[in-house]
Amino acid sequence: MTKVDYEYIGARIRGMKSRLLERKELEALGAKMDINSFVDELENTPYRQDLEDASVKYIGLACVEDALRRNLSKTFRLILSFVKGEDAETLINIFLNKWDIQNIKTILRGKNIQEVPEEIAESLAPAGALSDATLTEMIKQPDVKAVIDLLATWGIEYSRPLTQHFKEFSETRDLVVLEYALDKFYYNHALDAVAGDSYDEGIIRGIVRTEIDVTNIKNVLRIIRDKVELEDPQYYFISGGKELNVDKLSALSKARTMDGVTKQLAGTSYAFLAQLPDQYITAEKISPFEKELDKFLLQKALSLFSGDPLSLALVIGYLWAKLNEITNIRIIAMCKSEYVPEKEVMEELVFV
Repeated sequence: MTKVDYEYIGARIRGMKSRLLERKELEALGAKMDINSFVDELENTPYRQDLEDASVKYIGLACVEDALRRNLSKTFRLILSFVKGEDAETLINIFLNKWDIQNIKTILRGKNIQEVPEEIAESLAPAGALSDATLTEMIKQPDVKAVIDLLATWGIEYSRPLTQHFKEFSETRDLVVLEYALDKFYYNHALDAVAGDSYDEGIIRGIVRTEIDVTNIKNVLRIIRDKVELEDPQYYFISGGKELNVDKLSALSKARTMDGVTKQLAGTSYAFLAQLPDQYITAEKISPFEKELDKFLLQKALSLFSGDPLSLALVIGYLWAKLNEITNIRIIAMCKSEYVPEKEVMEELVFV
C-alpha cells in the first residue's frame, strides 16, 4: 500500500473517530428513565438514521438492537472499502472474522435450545465475511448438526473444528466443546496470518496475543467458579498468549480461589486484578474481573491511535473504540428496558 493510501485512510478514520460518542453523551443516555426516552436521546446522535431504518420493523429495545447491528455492519463495510484489494484487507479481516465466530456461536446456541429463528436472527451482527444470505440459511437449519453440515457443504473453513469435535459434543451435549474449538481455530489462524515482520503484522499480532491471554484468564476464572477438575489443560486453554503459556494457566487454575489466581499473576501485566475490592475476590464473582480484563485489552487497542499514522494502527484502534461504543450503548438500552437504576447502569459500562 502506498503512502498516499495510508494518508487517505488516516484522514477518513480520524473523521469517523470524531463522531464517536463522548463519555458525557453516554452518561446522558444512561440517565434516561426508560427505553423510550433513551431512544429519543439516541436520535440526537449519529445513530439517528439507523434508528429510523430499524423503526420500520421494530420498536423499543428491538429497534435499538437492530439499529446497532446496522450501524456496526455499515461501519465495517466502509472500512473494508478503504483497503479493498490491498494486503491490508487480509489483516483487517482478522478482526472482522471475530464476528463470523460470534455469529456461528449465536446460531449454534439458538439451535441447541431450539430457539425460534427470528430471535436468533435478531442477535446476529452481520459484520464478518459470512453474508446475510449465508447466515439466514444457517438459521433455517433444524439443529446443531445440520448447521455444521451446511458449513461443511459450502466449504467454509469454520466447519473443520466443529466437525472434528462434534462427536464429543454429541456425547456430552456441552456446547462449550464446540465454542472452545472455534476460538482455538480463530486464534491459531489469526496468529498464522500475522507471522511476518511488518509493522502492521506486529501491531495486530500484539493485540491478538494479548486477547488470547485475556480469554485464557477468563477461562481460568470460570474453571475456579464452576470447580472444574482439569484432566487435560490443553483442552481449556489457547496457546500463543503474550505472557501466559499453558503450563502457567494450568497452575493458575489449580489455585482454586480468586485470591490464589491474583497472587500468582503478580509480576505480570495482569497484576492489576489484585487491586479489586476484597468482596469481589472472596465472593468469587467473576464479572468484575472480566470487566477489568476487557478494559485492559481496550486500553491496549486504543493506544494504537498514537501509533504510526502511515500504518493500520489508526484503523485497528478505531475498530476497537467503535465496538466498545456499540457495547456500551447496548448495555444501557437493555438496562433501560428493565428500569435498572442509573448508578447500576453506569457501573456496567467500560470507559477508557
